[in-house]
Amino acid sequence: MKDTSHHDERIANMSFASVYPHYVSKVEKKGKTKEELHQVINWLTGFTDKDLDHLIADKVTFEVFFKKAKLNPNAHLIKGVICGYRVEEIENPLTQKTRYLDKLVDELAKGKKMESILRSS
Repeated sequence: MKDTSHHDERIANMSFASVYPHYVSKVEKKGKTKEELHQVINWLTGFTDKDLDHLIADKVTFEVFFKKAKLNPNAHLIKGVICGYRVEEIENPLTQKTRYLDKLVDELAKGKKMESILRSS
């Protein structure tokens, strides 16, 4: 795999608050709701709506966002390509977690059933 250290650093320093409105817009454009988006984020991170409000207000970076998260033990079941990379092959843990989130948002926007998005095992 090619060197992605610059890309990894960019993701680490990007604020969750700057990307969140794009997640909302993406899913709402496809007829999904902010509540469904929050359900997906909660499954992956353990964050409540109140937690998300605080993280957005504090403009935390993705690095801080995922340090505070309690990653779902089934997150490793998220597979596929997002932004040109296979999520299961991404070596940088933070970049992989961020791409897990991107992949779940993408699946929600594409109309995948919630039971499939929230992998059980």
